[in-house]
Amino acid sequence: MAEFISSISHSDIQSLCDEILKNNLIQQDDYKRFEVKRGLRNADGTGVMTGLTRVCSVEGYYIDDGERVPKPGRLIYRGIDMSEIVEGCKAENRFGFEEVAWLLLFGDLPTKEQLDAFTRVLAEARELPDEFIEDLIMKAPSRNIMNKVASSVLGLYTFDENPDDTSLENVLRQSIQLIAQIPTIMSYAYQVKRRAFDHKSMYIHQNNLKNTMAESILRSIRSDKKFTDEEAKILDTCMMIHAEHGGGNNSTFTTRCVSSTGSDTYSAIAAGIGALKGPRHGGANIKVYEMVKDIKAHVGDVTNEGEVADYLAKILNKEAGDGSGLIYGMGHAVYTLSDPRAVLLKKDAQKYSKKYGYEEDFILLDTIERVSPELFCKYKGIKKKICANVDLYSGLIYSILNIPEELFTPLFMSARIAGWSAHRLEEIISGGKIMRPAYKNVSLPRPFVPIGDRIDNHIVPDYIPSEER
Repeated sequence: MAEFISSISHSDIQSLCDEILKNNLIQQDDYKRFEVKRGLRNADGTGVMTGLTRVCSVEGYYIDDGERVPKPGRLIYRGIDMSEIVEGCKAENRFGFEEVAWLLLFGDLPTKEQLDAFTRVLAEARELPDEFIEDLIMKAPSRNIMNKVASSVLGLYTFDENPDDTSLENVLRQSIQLIAQIPTIMSYAYQVKRRAFDHKSMYIHQNNLKNTMAESILRSIRSDKKFTDEEAKILDTCMMIHAEHGGGNNSTFTTRCVSSTGSDTYSAIAAGIGALKGPRHGGANIKVYEMVKDIKAHVGDVTNEGEVADYLAKILNKEAGDGSGLIYGMGHAVYTLSDPRAVLLKKDAQKYSKKYGYEEDFILLDTIERVSPELFCKYKGIKKKICANVDLYSGLIYSILNIPEELFTPLFMSARIAGWSAHRLEEIISGGKIMRPAYKNVSLPRPFVPIGDRIDNHIVPDYIPSEER
């Protein structure tokens, strides 16, 4: 295959790409003409209603006489405000991710006895088979941890004695197993990536059954296994916040879509991981991180609001940054006045940034949050309410915890597996129909042309298979 591709000249490859572009580009007017809701979005940007759920709700506005009216954002887990859960756990100075996972899976808050037992089960389930670690992770390293985790999750299928059983009991077992094991797979994938591609030491630590999920993650990615209680609880807050975000976000919808086909748990969760990897979804936190580095490299004083605003204007005008014209970390499909996840993370960022040496970064992010709405209005003509989203501050929190950039999105994934699992269970119990949206074909009819009568496009590679040379 590589020989075939290399035998085609650059100009011919460009010609082929031009053909692909010509034959696949859908005109924007066609979406209006056929009244197609592109991206499953209504004209006002809201999501098309495609299902019902009892797992979670995302609120950012209300409708009054047919008009969207902004309101402070709320994220509701099983009827309970997520912010109340986080603040409640902080007030009692305890970890909360395991409690959130229980709530999402079973629908009610656990008793202390239930929570203690569930925490022990998750700790014991973190272990992976020795042959799995060696054969599926160590022998096949990947530059991208999300891809490695996705392929490893598919690999777990072969280690499951009953992988295709979609009964409630079996899917619950698989879900608990994956909630526990995916952070372990992430850690191994990171260590193997360090050795194979970064040429750094790989360090693997035995599982400590006394650790919570947040503690276990920090212990597994640090060479000395050391972390403070404060650090672990900061990460625990991130995991509670990222655990779920409604059935309409792309990765959860993907998980439910695959689940609706009757496919196995490993296929459904691996599909969710693939969706979350994208820079328009879970990968956006890395985009914020890269944007901040770019601003710091080109702005003399990032604590100067005017200088930062001037550079952000260049980013919006595609004169700076990555050329996308986007200010990453700003704006959301549902939230208008505020994203409750960003509000909570900003509190922690403000509280800990000076202590851990990131005060300047916090000031920069706060400036971006404050000045961006006016810049969007001035340079893009966008007058709707725009708020910071969760990605604006999550990267700073991870930096405070000395977590490497390549683990930002995998950490998001390690928490979101709880929400995906809850939605998969709900889809199996209440779905009943395979998801099958419609697409309108806008190609013009044309006849079949015999091969001898087709126009030669002059793209004929000088290719001879190596075995025939």
